[in-house]
Amino acid sequence: MATPIREGSLQAPTRHALDWKNPEFYNEDAVLHEMERVFDLCHGCRRCVSLCNSFPTLFDLVDESSTMEVDGVDKKDYWKVVDHCYLCDLCYMTKCPYIPPHEWNIDFPHLMLRAKAVKFKKGDTKFRDKVLSSTDMVGKLAGIPVVAGVVNKMNQSPAFRKQLDKVLGVHPQAKIPSYHSDKGRDRVARYKNLDESKAIAAGRTTGKVAIFATCYGNYNEPHIVDDLRKVFEINGIPVTLLDKEQCCGMPKLELGDLESVAAAKEANIPAMMKLINEGWDIVGPVPSCVLMFKQELPLMFPDDADVQTVKGRIFDPFEYLMLRHKEGKLNTDFKQSLGKVSYHTSCHLRVQNIGYKTRELLELVPDTKLELLERCSGHDGTYAVKSEFHDISMKICRPLFGKVKQAKPDYYGSDCPMAGHQIENGLDEGMPEPTHPLTMLRIAYGI
Repeated sequence: MATPIREGSLQAPTRHALDWKNPEFYNEDAVLHEMERVFDLCHGCRRCVSLCNSFPTLFDLVDESSTMEVDGVDKKDYWKVVDHCYLCDLCYMTKCPYIPPHEWNIDFPHLMLRAKAVKFKKGDTKFRDKVLSSTDMVGKLAGIPVVAGVVNKMNQSPAFRKQLDKVLGVHPQAKIPSYHSDKGRDRVARYKNLDESKAIAAGRTTGKVAIFATCYGNYNEPHIVDDLRKVFEINGIPVTLLDKEQCCGMPKLELGDLESVAAAKEANIPAMMKLINEGWDIVGPVPSCVLMFKQELPLMFPDDADVQTVKGRIFDPFEYLMLRHKEGKLNTDFKQSLGKVSYHTSCHLRVQNIGYKTRELLELVPDTKLELLERCSGHDGTYAVKSEFHDISMKICRPLFGKVKQAKPDYYGSDCPMAGHQIENGLDEGMPEPTHPLTMLRIAYGI
């Protein structure tokens, strides 16, 4: 008698390590065969159709094929599905009933990652995508004094943006972040730390924090890093910086450039371990960067003890503060109401499985009413700025535009600052810019 197929989602999910150093990982025929298997199962389920554009693309290919099944789809068209996946992980974390340990063993995001790695290895990656994912290099060049002002002015010029679209494939209506010569790390370094000997441990937290500024926090919105410092210091938490840092590797991961991810790991993990061994915790203001150290690097390097140690000692800022609140160590002496807040929780924060810590903390502010926005913004750091994907990204974000327009909040924003600007891009003229939750919290403290 055949063994019956078990219904999915009845056991705790497991995530298999990435076997990315195995030459078979890059075997294109094997990858295409696995995509055919998984695509056929996805076609029979279709629960993920409301997430990213990978699934509508797949299902349209199936429905328009001669057989109306996956076997009727040209395997060359599989890459269209791959190109629309930006590894948000929501299908794995919230929708798919057939993730491991289910016998069908579907991990759609990591299958797409494997396909992207094959594509990168073949040399099929666009020059534009290599540039956009080189966040450290671009940030250092564009953040040079005088150069930053020129770059920012050019990025606001419609004529220049049309040329950028033609030459590089960056959509003229996409929001491009500004660059700053007064970097996030510089702003933290200017201030004398609180006395670290007076740090008070609470729960899993040591009470003293090293900031991983991130590329975006360092070069594009340094005020977020500065606000993190201010909020932590008013809570009696000494802060410091890593001796050095570079990109977490997430943009290169999304490109399939796994060797560059490994190189970034070799730079960042030793710097983090040095401070962890001295009793510091690590906090980063961008969810994607924190997720890189919590999930993706541990899956790429499952036998690296230092990577696994960092996994347990890096935190989202609001996660950290709420862990301390649980132990009675959060400063709740708020000076100013935030009024009505439309708060978007980013995909890479949701998949950390820490709960809605940002919402919980902001709701402690008196006379503050918060509306939670859970839909994906469709930004992904680079997806929304690419000419061929921008309109699709805006379509994905459309429900968020409507929610914010309807609410007319005093503040709106996302833990992912790029998602905040994606929402801004769909709002009516005259509406304010997004406010990062760390900035909201700094305002609530009256700093």
